[in-house]
Amino acid sequence: MNTIEQRLRTKQWDAILDELSIKGFAIVPDLINDKECAELLGEFKEEYRYRKTVVMERYRFGKGVYKYFNYPLPNILTELRENFYGYLAPVANKWMEVLKIKTRYPKKHQEFITQCKENGQEKATALILGYGAGGFCAMHQDLYGEVYFPMQIVLFLDDIDRDYIGGEFILTENIPMAQSRTHVIKPKKGDVIVFATNFRPVKGAKGYYRVTMKHGVSTIHSGERHTLGIIFHDAKS
Repeated sequence: MNTIEQRLRTKQWDAILDELSIKGFAIVPDLINDKECAELLGEFKEEYRYRKTVVMERYRFGKGVYKYFNYPLPNILTELRENFYGYLAPVANKWMEVLKIKTRYPKKHQEFITQCKENGQEKATALILGYGAGGFCAMHQDLYGEVYFPMQIVLFLDDIDRDYIGGEFILTENIPMAQSRTHVIKPKKGDVIVFATNFRPVKGAKGYYRVTMKHGVSTIHSGERHTLGIIFHDAKS
């Protein structure tokens, strides 16, 4: 079976990264097979793997449950995080450059994690999320500290319109001096969506400006929806 690294090499990265910069998100299709999705779903009930469980209703985050993994992460999560980072870091640096932000990201993910640790961010942020009928996730950003990476990924473990109805992935863009824009996205099982964590650059008449982005999940009407979220930076708590 091909490794995550080998599979990612077969993807059309020029088109994916162009779409990411133009829209603030892009889909990498058919990355994870059904067996791997099932194995990750099986881990949802293995509590020893997690450092923290959050019942979303308690905090008005939505309706559902998410669980943060402990270190060491399962191998597939480490592979996803390290290999995706390698493709995304040059784009992240380009975003910082055009927005005239001094931050620059190293080539290797482990070097970036060292920067997180130096800022007191040592907790794993990879998480698995589960929703049933009536579940949803309010619009939010996953920052966790002063050191953060400007993109993140979500892996879809169920098939929309078969395993669950509703539950679309939602992205909003808050454009300065204009109305907000919303994207409603329906990735398939095994797909990965890459999207902006905080903001993305947009070119205007007077140069580049920031467009703030948030993400969430629309209401699940029936069935169960599970996803795996991979944030490239670590957390303080």
